Amino acid sequence: MDLNTARTKTLSLILAGGRGSRLKHLTDHRSKPAVPIAGKYKIIDFPLSNCINSGLRQIAVLTQYRSHTLNQHVQRGWNFLRSDFNEFIELWPAQQQTGEDWYRGTADAVYQNLKMIDELDSEFILILAGDHVYKQDYSIMLAEHIESGADVSVACIEVPVEEADQFGIMHVDEDNNIIAFEEKPSNPPTMPGNPKVSLASMGIYIFNTRFLRENLVTDAGDNDSSHDFGKDLIPLFVGKSRIKAHHFANSCIKNESYPDTPYWRDVGTLTAYWESNMDLTKLVPELDLYDESWPIRTTQYQRPAAKFNYNYEERIGTALNSVVSAGCIVSGSTVEQSILFNNVRVNSYSHVNKSVILPRCDIGRHCRLTRVVLDSDTRIPPHTVIGEDPVADAERFYRNKDGIVLVTQEMIDKLPPVAE
Repeated sequence: MDLNTARTKTLSLILAGGRGSRLKHLTDHRSKPAVPIAGKYKIIDFPLSNCINSGLRQIAVLTQYRSHTLNQHVQRGWNFLRSDFNEFIELWPAQQQTGEDWYRGTADAVYQNLKMIDELDSEFILILAGDHVYKQDYSIMLAEHIESGADVSVACIEVPVEEADQFGIMHVDEDNNIIAFEEKPSNPPTMPGNPKVSLASMGIYIFNTRFLRENLVTDAGDNDSSHDFGKDLIPLFVGKSRIKAHHFANSCIKNESYPDTPYWRDVGTLTAYWESNMDLTKLVPELDLYDESWPIRTTQYQRPAAKFNYNYEERIGTALNSVVSAGCIVSGSTVEQSILFNNVRVNSYSHVNKSVILPRCDIGRHCRLTRVVLDSDTRIPPHTVIGEDPVADAERFYRNKDGIVLVTQEMIDKLPPVAE
């Protein structure tokens, strides 16, 4: 089968139903894939863009936890495909189609949608997580999967062996056959010929549809299973099926400034989320969002350009080493090494440093924010100082062990008035 035909026979399923509880209050009102990132995007935009750029145009987004903002985002910004060409991006919410349970795991989420999958008559199924940030040409992985004759291919990334206990680790032979799988091992296997790195699963899989269907039905009847691809199905296939490792370095979209560093981030913790955003404020970020050959798409709204007001002593509207999105007004204040998402207002005499300010926030006069993640629609009262006193920050807001302070409007509403 040639690659163009294979693309039309591939169904991409993006698993986007998870809460992402390690992001704390950022997922109180939205699912993890709907969390804003990189100034104007949502996390879900990365796997969706990868699919479109890879030529895969039969896509279903499986949703469950607090999915309204995610559904709205996909419906408004990702409805441009041609149904008459059998192209689509559909939302598949949890519907209890196979019983009274909601999605119990990643494998169960796919199992519960087997009826829709059967109707599409695909030959290959690409399984993606909806909460990782990266750029990958899935068609390269698909071509390798077909050529190898595998039942399932698992995308893997090299990680330092000292960090391997955080991942599901693959043990492969010299032909990239997966011969063992260990979930967060204390003594992880290393790659052949390179004892410094291990091969970690990225949660990206390509299955032959018939093979996947048979095994999902079997797994659904196993009361001892947690119905998860990484914990249950992939280990089960090892030694019994043709299971291949695909090296992410072979299909990632490389940044010319970092040719030996494939970019992939699980932004599942507050620190990882903050660091991923901070990387974009560097002179040359690891994640290249300016690559016109591999655009990251998102929902577009009509907004004015960013605006900077005042040029008086001690009252200069300026941003240094920062990303400032459309609709923002920096009025007589300083923004340094920070990201301002859309429609943020920073008022006079304030200083925002190393912070991530989500959409529609308003920072009052004479404020100082350092290493802060400010949730959407939060209004910071004048003279508020955050990020300088760890004890005070922990009492008022959420402060993690790395000193990142997360602030929401609900937290602000509980504060006593600040004297001006």
